[in-house]
Amino acid sequence: MYTVVTGAAGFIGANLVKSLNERGVKNILAVDNLTKADKFKNLVDCEIADYLDKEDFIQRIQAGHFDGEIDAIFHEGACSDTMETDGRYMMENNYRYSLILLDWCQDQDVQFLYASSAATYGGSSVFKEERQYEAPLNVYGYSKFLFDQIVRRRLAEGSSSQIVGFRYFNVYGPWENHKGRMASVAFHHFNQYRADGKVRLFEGSHGYADGEQRRDFVFVGDVAKVNLWFLDHPEISGIYNLGSGRAQSFNDVAVATVNGCRTLKGEAPLNLAELRAQGLLEYVPFPDALKGKYQAFTQADLTRLRAAGYEAPMATVEEGVAQYVRWLNEHV
Repeated sequence: MYTVVTGAAGFIGANLVKSLNERGVKNILAVDNLTKADKFKNLVDCEIADYLDKEDFIQRIQAGHFDGEIDAIFHEGACSDTMETDGRYMMENNYRYSLILLDWCQDQDVQFLYASSAATYGGSSVFKEERQYEAPLNVYGYSKFLFDQIVRRRLAEGSSSQIVGFRYFNVYGPWENHKGRMASVAFHHFNQYRADGKVRLFEGSHGYADGEQRRDFVFVGDVAKVNLWFLDHPEISGIYNLGSGRAQSFNDVAVATVNGCRTLKGEAPLNLAELRAQGLLEYVPFPDALKGKYQAFTQADLTRLRAAGYEAPMATVEEGVAQYVRWLNEHV
């Protein structure tokens, strides 16, 4: 039996493949679109049974080639570019693809664990998995929101097998190198500090002081752990927030990244005021392209996740970024 990971060469997908390998699972069918070929590097140190292009996989699924041969699908494959303006592409790639796999998994009694997003909340100030708090600001958020509505209806009608959606908040960590501008703030800060000796943040917006916009930053290692916990509990279905449960500032990320780099060089850590005074932190104008499409504040309400039984703590920015900087120093 195969375990399928779609988006397997991507950021979260690759981390899931590695986490499955660590527990001895190697009969993995990796599915992705390698049009951007550099992503293959994320799977070089992984053990998989086979690779299929996304379109080939969809055709084979619909033709019945994998009937009875798959026990679970981790569906991470999606366009995650929140600045993408091609709505037809976004809905086909994110919504329709997900619906095809959901229908197949229900028909085959296969566990289906998929990537939703905190972008479903958009302009909301409350981050609970409830319809009244969902107000996506872009077509990416809408594509995730619409699929979540389908899942809610299926669960209310009674699903034949597990369906779990994870509303990822701001995920950061190893194997996101290929994401370019969509990579995490921590990734960009590491590269800025290494190249220029300083990091850059947006000036204050939405009533916040410079760098004090607050987001829920969640380490990808925690994301993988939650996914695998639900794999081990096939009796539990639902849509769950997957964040740290904390709202920390972009300044916090900058301080943690710079101090992680300084530690590697045997230098003493600095606080925010010291970073500013020494010119190691610079604020740049907020881009016009993000105005009206930007979540200035996010904080995952983990009540439903904890009630489901997941009890492990989530890394703070200080803990996760320090670990990530060490990894980047060895791999980038």
